Amino acid sequence: MHDTSPMTSSAVLKLSWPQTHGYWEIPVLFEDEHLLAVEKPAGLLTSPDRYDPDRPNLMRLLHAGISVGKTWAKTRGLAYLANAHRLDFDTSGILLLAKSKSVLVKLVNLFGTDKPRKRYVGLAQGTAKHEHFEVDAPLAPDPYKPGLMRIDMKNGKKSLTRFKVIENFAGYALLECEPVTGRTHQIRVHLQRAGMPLVADESYGGLPLFLSRLKPNYRFKRGAEEHPLIKRVALHAFRLEMPHPITGEPLVIDSPWPKDLRVAVKYLRKFAPARQFGEA
Repeated sequence: MHDTSPMTSSAVLKLSWPQTHGYWEIPVLFEDEHLLAVEKPAGLLTSPDRYDPDRPNLMRLLHAGISVGKTWAKTRGLAYLANAHRLDFDTSGILLLAKSKSVLVKLVNLFGTDKPRKRYVGLAQGTAKHEHFEVDAPLAPDPYKPGLMRIDMKNGKKSLTRFKVIENFAGYALLECEPVTGRTHQIRVHLQRAGMPLVADESYGGLPLFLSRLKPNYRFKRGAEEHPLIKRVALHAFRLEMPHPITGEPLVIDSPWPKDLRVAVKYLRKFAPARQFGEA
């Protein structure tokens, strides 16, 4: 997987949150009579926050659009949408939704098995020593940091993530991440365990990526603050493969790499060239 070119979508769902003047255009990645797959943007919750239920979240925005009869809902005849899985607030990519309760039940049952294959692309700090590696370490909520997870060898739930290096850079690595299990923050904690936290993942040891750290003789603009190349956790759900919950036929959904990730990779290729395995 090396294609980082943008892909246009045939449809978008226009959502708004008047309380904060928020506005989102959510691309539709796949749709049939039973399912709707959308591309969740970074910086938007999937569902309500248990600590702050008033924060905007994608499912609430979708339900509001259906209830007031937004054009995208009326043209589809939508009366119901529900999610069987989630993406973190800062993670972008594929979110698969059911259009009826009966489909949701089948979807939940599928996501409770190992049949769905979820793949993410992540930009991590550090250089991988092997092209393929995995982290098998049980996870549990961190009792000292609400909302975060930690490795707990005694009481944690089994958690396994497989990683493949797409490209190595000087001090960074572009990874394909496949969580075999589906624990909260699993990829993020497992990369922290591997000594390769995701870029900008401050909760688990990741640091922002600034162009000034890559480009020789970088000139700072007087009085201007430098912004990081990626302002959020560098993780994107780019592919979902699974049997269709109704037909059983193979279903493959893809989501293009977001602009911030493509820009970061472009500068890494230019100023921190890829290294082969075994190079010093």
